Amino acid sequence: MLNKILKLKNKTIDISDNSHYVESSVLVPIIESKNGLSLLYEIRSESLKKQPNEICFPGGKIEKGESKKNAAIRETTEELLISYEDIQFIGASDILVTPFNTIIYPFIGVLKDYKGTFNNEVKNVFTVPLSFLMSYEPTYFYLDVNMQPENDFPYHLIQKGENYKWGKGKYPVYFYIYEDKVIWGITARITYDFIKAIKEL
Repeated sequence: MLNKILKLKNKTIDISDNSHYVESSVLVPIIESKNGLSLLYEIRSESLKKQPNEICFPGGKIEKGESKKNAAIRETTEELLISYEDIQFIGASDILVTPFNTIIYPFIGVLKDYKGTFNNEVKNVFTVPLSFLMSYEPTYFYLDVNMQPENDFPYHLIQKGENYKWGKGKYPVYFYIYEDKVIWGITARITYDFIKAIKEL
């Protein structure tokens, strides 16, 4: 048994119990625009069942056997109708774990000679200058996160039973407002983490 335990020194660290989470990857795309270096955002098609018309980065669910990086690049090429060679990959950004069982793995890349193309999952694209994002302080508001046991929870196995005091948390929701666009939720959080990382360099 000890020999097996000692093999843990070679274990790849992962997020605990991640089988209960939906894992997705996104790309934070940087392009050269008329306003200098900018981030590219998508507006999701209004025909989509999930989050139509919302602003997002290109990305999606990681397929079985696919690396997190490759998922971000694949989704970007599919949604923006570009090739792998059109993306200069830079690296990873901070992982986002949400209270609603999703894990988002953001990556950073530069789009080369992007012509404004996109597929039918995308309604439109737009850019926001990095100079604006670097100087802008997003507003944020909190969602309360409360533990709510299901009806069949075994209260008889824990101290104080149904009177047990569960922990509570707060989940920040960020908002960026640029011209007529409101960037919020997960996309704003990824933007915030990316800009914060640059400022800390």
